[in-house]
Order: sequence, then structure tokens, then C-alpha cells
Amino acid sequence: MDAIKLIASDMDHTLLTEKGEIPPNFDDYIPKLEKLGIDFVIASGRPLYTLYGLFPEMKDRMSFISDNGGIIIRKGEIIFKSLLERAAYRSMIKFTEEATPGVAILCALDAAFISEKYKKYENHLKTFYLKIKFVKDLEECVEEACKFTVYFPDKNSAEYYESAFKPRYGGDFSVTIGDTIWIDIMNKGIDKGKAMRVLAERLNIGCENMAAFGDTYNDIEMLQSVKHSYIVKNASEDMKKYANFTADSNDNFGVLKVLDTIIRNNGFL
Repeated sequence: MDAIKLIASDMDHTLLTEKGEIPPNFDDYIPKLEKLGIDFVIASGRPLYTLYGLFPEMKDRMSFISDNGGIIIRKGEIIFKSLLERAAYRSMIKFTEEATPGVAILCALDAAFISEKYKKYENHLKTFYLKIKFVKDLEECVEEACKFTVYFPDKNSAEYYESAFKPRYGGDFSVTIGDTIWIDIMNKGIDKGKAMRVLAERLNIGCENMAAFGDTYNDIEMLQSVKHSYIVKNASEDMKKYANFTADSNDNFGVLKVLDTIIRNNGFL
């Protein structure tokens, strides 16, 4: 693994523990990887401002794929963003409200916009969206947004992905499931795999120079875009076919264990 130049990791259930905590001493790994000429990337469905809040000391020394590829930042510089058209996300809001029990979330660049009738979910949603703006009429929003998300409190996102969102939007947009509670919709072709290819082109490297860690369906394209693809042991059972290797579970700090191996193999003590 001495040819690796870019390493990406999903957040929830992959890098983060089941308590949602960053592994201890994680920040110590970034300088070591830097000295080896390796970029580390956080690849998440979460928005950029939430990810920055989790890594305040290292945010300008890492890269970020946020909103499932809607925005890509490399060491503080925006190198890619893909905005939804307003007519499109207004259609999604209306459809969510009329045809599903989901909570519509407009993922704007500076905050998550949610109807004020869902304020009861604020405490839970703030884990993922540090900045929330509750509005009277979500369909009236005119924000720049790179992703539309639906939150399912009853943990039945897979059901509504198959019965509602995939048939309605799958042909014209990228539609994916995150865990049991999220459906994410981005512009067509936008996903974590596309984001990895953008970064690879920026760094002039190939798939053999990249590694990635994931656990669920919105990680599939990212895992398929790299040679050194890992799922964590706690990943969904049907994710095994998308990865070449298995890392230890998130609670056993599987990502960090592989990083230790990469660092040792590159001669860093």
C-alpha cells in the first residue's frame, strides 16, 4: 500500500463510533499522513459546516466531500459544487409532503432549512446539521442548495426509496439511502465516487493510489472508484461485494488500524 496518495472515509458507522464520537487521537494521524504526501478526505452526507465543526483544528489540512459529493473542498479551497435548480427542490419538497411521512430538508450551503412544524426533531437533527433554520413555508425558499434530504423518524427510508423516490426522481437525479433514516437527492451523476474522481484528477493520481472506507449504500460509488476499498465489519451485510477488504468495526477503530498499517508500510514510526 506504499502507492496510496489519497484516503477517504465515510463518517457515520465508519470513522465515528456508534456513539457518534471521533476516535481518540485522530488529529495525530493527519500530520503523519501529510509528511507521507497522503491526503485524507472526510466523505459524508453531512454538510460542510457540520464537518468543519467536528474537525476545527484540522479542517484546513484535510479535504472534504460533503453532501454526498455536492461540494468538494481541498484544504480550504472549494474545487467543485453542484447546485440543485430551485424548481427541482421545490418539486421534491411538495412530493415529500404529499406522498410520504418523511421530513423534507433543504440542504443549503450555509444551513439546513426545515418546516417549523418539524421543530420537535431539532435536537436529533442538530447532530447532523449544526445550523438549522425553521421556516413557515419551505416551498418558498430560494436558497442555493446542493442536496435535498428526507429524514424518516420511523427508520423506513429503504421502503420509501423503492416505492416513491427512486421511481419519481431516479431517472433525473442521483438518489441514495443513508442508513435507515435518510434519503438524499443530488444532481444526476453526483455521488462520493464522482467526488473521488474529481480529487484524483486534481492530484493527478489513479484509482490504484486511492483508498476508501464505508459501510452503507451511499458509499458504493466511492468504494468502486478506488483500488483499496474497505468496508468496516459492522457494515451492512450486502455491502461486502463492493469492497476488496474488510477493516475492523467502527467501535474498534477499524479505519485507524488500517491507517497505522499504511503509515508503518511507508516507514513512518
